[in-house]
Amino acid sequence: MPDRLVEPRREGAVLTIRTVAETGSTNADLADLARAGAVEGLWLRAERQTAGKGRQGRAWESPPGNLYASTLVRLYPTDPQAATLALVAAVALAETASLFLRHPGESRDPGSRAMHPATLGPGFRRDDEIMIKWPNDLLLDGAKLSGILLERADDAVIIGFGVNLAHHPEALDRPATSLAAHGHAPDPQLFLETLAESFARWLSKWRGEGLGAIRDQWLARAHPPGTALTARLADGTSLDGLFEGLTGDGALILRLADGAHRVIHAGDVFLL
Repeated sequence: MPDRLVEPRREGAVLTIRTVAETGSTNADLADLARAGAVEGLWLRAERQTAGKGRQGRAWESPPGNLYASTLVRLYPTDPQAATLALVAAVALAETASLFLRHPGESRDPGSRAMHPATLGPGFRRDDEIMIKWPNDLLLDGAKLSGILLERADDAVIIGFGVNLAHHPEALDRPATSLAAHGHAPDPQLFLETLAESFARWLSKWRGEGLGAIRDQWLARAHPPGTALTARLADGTSLDGLFEGLTGDGALILRLADGAHRVIHAGDVFLL
């Protein structure tokens, strides 16, 4: 399929979306392209993946109709910490999913322009059903809607998005859902065009204003302070506590039963 050029409504380079019918993993393919010199602003979407994966190497089911897409960010010395791109990706995806959840009819025409908060009038705000779970999972009515995977490729970060638009898996260790289960499955190409624009805007803020602006927006869309969470750490241990917010560099703060605070930089987090 030919590349599709998306002209962002705000300043920035033209975004290029390349779509293939099938591949093993869009993250793996884009990592190869990054090492070969691909520029920031390139997106790769597959209609189907045969070797998709989530965090910690988990298999990611990839039936047609959902979104499987990756993009790359070239890192500069003045950028915030690369790991905080997880928050940028989460904020952009939460904004996009909320638009399609609130305006499902506008997603039916693949030839229409990508949706954007500015085009929907002054009433745009967070949809209370969409919630970010640290660091970058989206929950819809408490069930997992999407996953985001960040991987390094030399001086680039590859960011992969898997979003349940038309289908969602069953029999997982946690509940899952899709946008279709809440009314309508958006066209994956239109959803991605909207996501690409949103990500470009938040990436620009991350670079121009620092992590603070992203952190504030992340907190506005996340589970509220006092939410009971459990964190499964890399050493196999688990910690239960209450959500106390994020550190300045985006790490999770848990308040434990004894009142102590624990900062979590990596791990799987679940709502209790």
